[in-house]
Amino acid sequence: MESITIEGIRYPREELVSETPPRFATRSPFHHKLSLFLREWYSPSLLLTLHTSGSTGKPKEIIVRKDQMLQSAAITCDYLGLKTGDTALLCLPLEYIAGKMMVVRALYGGFNLLVADPSGHPLTEDRQQINFAAMVPLQVYNSLQRKEEKERLTRIDRLIIGGGAIDPQLEEALKDLPNAIYSTYGMTETVSHIALRRISGKEADDRYTPLPGVQVKLSDEGTLVINAPRVADKPLTTNDIAEIGTTGTFRILGRKDNVVISGGIKIQIEAVEATLRPHIDGPVVFTSVPHPKLGEALVLLITPASAIARAREICSRHLPRLQQPLHILMVEAIPQTGNGKTDRAAAKRMASKRIPMPGIS
Repeated sequence: MESITIEGIRYPREELVSETPPRFATRSPFHHKLSLFLREWYSPSLLLTLHTSGSTGKPKEIIVRKDQMLQSAAITCDYLGLKTGDTALLCLPLEYIAGKMMVVRALYGGFNLLVADPSGHPLTEDRQQINFAAMVPLQVYNSLQRKEEKERLTRIDRLIIGGGAIDPQLEEALKDLPNAIYSTYGMTETVSHIALRRISGKEADDRYTPLPGVQVKLSDEGTLVINAPRVADKPLTTNDIAEIGTTGTFRILGRKDNVVISGGIKIQIEAVEATLRPHIDGPVVFTSVPHPKLGEALVLLITPASAIARAREICSRHLPRLQQPLHILMVEAIPQTGNGKTDRAAAKRMASKRIPMPGIS
């Protein structure tokens, strides 16, 4: 790990920490960010500061040890059968754990790291064979829309998808592809993913399998508790409501903080979104606003790809009465965090600004 290969050229540690930037740093602003991260990685400090995505609130700073990141890399590389000399595609922002961990995996595994600007279309360039890549759902969806990019996507040996829930329609489009595609479960606090779920081929599953050394259980509130001593110093109680099977595999039902209580009824908004997605064009996001009688009122955000009247009809047809939104708002775009997750906090603010609090009659 005293060097890294980037786009076919080996860069020793000495070049990465010198006052003169390494040769690749001038290729693009993203290459420059990569050089800064590598300089930080090779600094004397044993710690790194990470930032959460802020999808449900204000982003947080988290301090982790570099050896924990290496342990996470080792677990993933070993589980997926990656080997020295494989190619890995870096196409995720380096501000977040997902991008950083692709670099650390390349360092640990001795991979040839290919670099693509973290845009919505990371496969526009026709590259050599890619053995391993990580993307967010939007990047995968966009790649499927263009013939050349879809063909390149199918040639990635092992693809992991994280940063947000995978739409059922997207999962359906991926299930028959010839390569090994996985949905990931994890968070910044666990130094990237701690479980994988195969979504392509005969091994496809609807449950996540914890990686070696990881154990899960439920809290008294029904949320997932993760014990992963190789990457976290103590068990972590998440906000994710889960269901654990007899073999230790699990399903995520939604987030505790994404439960809306409307008229005394608890509504898991991710479950409602999943019900509607196959029937509404474009993205579907539920949020809520305060209501004097109901406590909270459900709000559906849609984009111009759909229509309010049509959306209301679909809600009436496919949702129980108590899960139907009181308000439907047309927005130009669903707010997202920097790593591609729905920005739930911003969606709630957006709804609150446009829907006045009704009086009590």
